[in-house]
Amino acid sequence: QREFTQKKTFTSWINSILAKHTPPYVVSDLYTDIQQGHLLLDLLEVLSGQHLPREKGFNTFQCRSNIENALTFLKSRSLKLINIHVADIIEGKPSIVLGLIWTIIFHFHIEELARTLACTYNQPSLDCSSAVDSSPKESRPAKKSAKIKERWKMSATKALLLWAKEQCSLHGSVSVTDFKSSWRSGLAFLAIIQTLRPGLVDLEKAKARSNKENLKEAFRIAELELNIPRLLEPEDVDIVNPDEKSIMTYVAQFLQYSKNLPESEEDMQEKVREAMGWLAAQEKKLAKLLVETENETYYQKCREMMSFMETFNQEKTPFLPVLSSKRGEAELSEGQQQMREEWDKVISQINEWKVKLDQMLPSPLDSIEAWLQEVERLQAEDLPDLQDPFKAMSVFREIIVIFKGLMDCFDSHLDTLQSFKNEDEKNMPIVLPEKLEEMKRRLFSNIRSTNPSTFLEYHYGLCSAIANEVKLKLNIWDVKYGAKESVESLLENW
Repeated sequence: QREFTQKKTFTSWINSILAKHTPPYVVSDLYTDIQQGHLLLDLLEVLSGQHLPREKGFNTFQCRSNIENALTFLKSRSLKLINIHVADIIEGKPSIVLGLIWTIIFHFHIEELARTLACTYNQPSLDCSSAVDSSPKESRPAKKSAKIKERWKMSATKALLLWAKEQCSLHGSVSVTDFKSSWRSGLAFLAIIQTLRPGLVDLEKAKARSNKENLKEAFRIAELELNIPRLLEPEDVDIVNPDEKSIMTYVAQFLQYSKNLPESEEDMQEKVREAMGWLAAQEKKLAKLLVETENETYYQKCREMMSFMETFNQEKTPFLPVLSSKRGEAELSEGQQQMREEWDKVISQINEWKVKLDQMLPSPLDSIEAWLQEVERLQAEDLPDLQDPFKAMSVFREIIVIFKGLMDCFDSHLDTLQSFKNEDEKNMPIVLPEKLEEMKRRLFSNIRSTNPSTFLEYHYGLCSAIANEVKLKLNIWDVKYGAKESVESLLENW
């Protein structure tokens, strides 16, 4: 029963996400459809907004490659994929497939939504006040990140539950203590709907109805009035021990709906004040950290930087909605303008700190870092407009000459990086291993496999220029010389 419910719920959730894909995709049988890998990649692309590498075909090798690409992407986001293997997904093993989809739902849907509630409910891993008082000496080492993630996983579930309790507490006797039997009567779903959209539900009448009637009514109203996909059926919930993961997946959609509701000006001002307080604390913390690490080794400076950024990135999540307001400059209030300026100021200070650390890299890593940045800058430049092929050719030639000159150093930089001994005379690390790995990754993925578009564009432009010149001369000579043979002879000589 539990497996059946999860399959149905997760399939409906996936279809609601893939409706946003171009073209839309509909899953008919989760265990079968997932085996080709395209479903997984489509889902992750919509959720992450990133374009993922894929094989276009459907043979065994291509399916395996697509699934591997999907799992690699999930691992790159620090997700633990315990006992989830490519072979099991290709076989469509129910427990493995459901486990994988639940990991995706929890990370991309529930966890991301619950993070926005972290400050409201004072969750330990995202406590907003920690940015004010925590000193660099007390910062968490990077190796504890897995434990932090595990703590946050529990906190995300708790935050979602506390949010549901808060919505239901406004309606007297409707109590929520878990994501199981608390939802069986249907009253909790109706109470949340009543809080989000007052007037759609009569809770007094609902108390006199059966569980199935309430559940049916709640799912109907949610679908028609709130545009929340119907992931569950009454018989999935009105049982002794309903599936916790399926209910969490459905409840999270109500939280998503609440986040999309327009905010009052008073609520917005309060959030701006909170964000301003947090940004001021970050600026103060950063300034203090720079002073305290002034005489530290390069390695220690980088450790402190890494710890600061880890905490900063975790704590900023609840403020992202207000920090990334889509309003134009003219529509922003004075407080929002100040907040944006403060945000830009903090980000600028962080970037300056990163640049200084790169400049302080011990030799020969400092010259390799400068070389990497120069190549990356060249790659990021816009290509010249081909509407004027001859002008474009001149620019292309300059780019290619510079690029080839830089690439002459590739092999020596690669050898240096691979042979670099990351120990001082006391056998202590000189540079963070993560920094060395990052430089190697940039060297291989960004530079060695350089996108050949510059060279293709160059040759395309060159051909266009020649073609234009040929047409021009043909038109002139055709008028001047008349005979086809003489024109062909002149053209050949030219």
